[in-house]
Amino acid sequence: MRLRSPWQPRLPAGDGPPAERLADALAGDILGGRLQSGDRLPAHRPLAWQLGIGIGSVTRAYATLERRGLVRSVRGRGTFVAASPNGTGQVLDLSANMPPPMFSDRALARTLARLARTVDPALFNVYPPVAGHIEHRRIMAHWLAELGVEIPPERLLLTSGAQQALGIALAAARRATPVMLTEALTYPGMLGLARQAGMHVQGLPMDAQGLLPEALGHALRQHAPGRCLLYVTPTMHNPTTATMGAGRRHDIARLCSSHDALVIEDDVYDCVHDTALPPLVTLAPERTFYVSSLSKTLSPGLRIGALAPPRGFMQAARDALLNASLMIAPLSYAMMAQWMLDGTAASVRQSLRGEAGRRRALACAVLGPHLTPPRYDAFHAWMPMPLARARWLGAEAAKQGVKVTLPQPFMACTEADAPAGIRLCLGPTALPDLREALHRLRHVLDGMDNSVT
Repeated sequence: MRLRSPWQPRLPAGDGPPAERLADALAGDILGGRLQSGDRLPAHRPLAWQLGIGIGSVTRAYATLERRGLVRSVRGRGTFVAASPNGTGQVLDLSANMPPPMFSDRALARTLARLARTVDPALFNVYPPVAGHIEHRRIMAHWLAELGVEIPPERLLLTSGAQQALGIALAAARRATPVMLTEALTYPGMLGLARQAGMHVQGLPMDAQGLLPEALGHALRQHAPGRCLLYVTPTMHNPTTATMGAGRRHDIARLCSSHDALVIEDDVYDCVHDTALPPLVTLAPERTFYVSSLSKTLSPGLRIGALAPPRGFMQAARDALLNASLMIAPLSYAMMAQWMLDGTAASVRQSLRGEAGRRRALACAVLGPHLTPPRYDAFHAWMPMPLARARWLGAEAAKQGVKVTLPQPFMACTEADAPAGIRLCLGPTALPDLREALHRLRHVLDGMDNSVT
């Protein structure tokens, strides 16, 4: 005799198809703990009759839940709730900010086999030049030129990732600039570097385009000319996804020039040439340290960054790079050159843009008004909310097996003054798992107590 299902059938009101509404109702009760692992779901035909919908709608709803891993069907027995999501199962991690893997085992094997036949042994038998081999700098300069950033290869320094490039830029600039200005929310790695260097860090207000020029102008007027360093991410800001328009970029460059402020431009998310969004280095090259990287736009494992210091700081940056004693692995150099010369890198960059668009559309479809729609191609998204609500959401998401990034590490100013929210990283998680994680978050958001502010 079959066990009776403990679920009390209901079909939420709405304009969506009955299958979607039924799947949402069941998912909410599973994720909310009202249905436990092993509980039976009602049989298709009686449930369809009770809810007044077609049996095909029940079949589609159950199939949706099975794809999400919330239920399992047993031939001849029925459909049952799968393992509880807040048990000891896999954690769905939306906290690691990197693109999805785009190189298969076969593609990597082909690349390594080709390198075994063609690579120059000199790459492995001597230390590379401090700034990187000139041929590799030419290749990187060509890559950046495709993004609209024309920098001669002799002005480029190759680094072990963007993090090292930022540290080198800071080391070269901070002797003359004891104050670092930045967005109220900004990259935690740079905040750590500046604070370790003993710099005074001042977070400035933002809007939907990022840093406010009025706030920057006010802050610059509080200090003598030449005493401030601005760290800024104009394109796909981390964590808020804000992207500055051309007018905002011109205003920022003009203010820094008039107050003799140095600039570190973090451009690691720039993945396409857009004449409407000029990088700051093209507007104020005499004062801008330009930082780029291959980790966010090609492959996280390819730890190669690029730094273009202003001409007057080139030697200081080279000295700082020499003192850092962190060289790029020769194999990484060789793989970068191979992929860029044979067209693989350009193809992967284009594919990543398409994948970013798909994942961005999925996140917007599931989370709707809770999400600030990203305006650029990258793999993180932002849910703005008060700090207390963000903390609560992070804790509730963890109970549902979803890991997100809380706002505190990004705060450049006091918690009372800083905007807050939750950053979601859409890249490294497999698409079915990403869909499930987003649905679990939506369930938590739909059940949020309005008293949490």
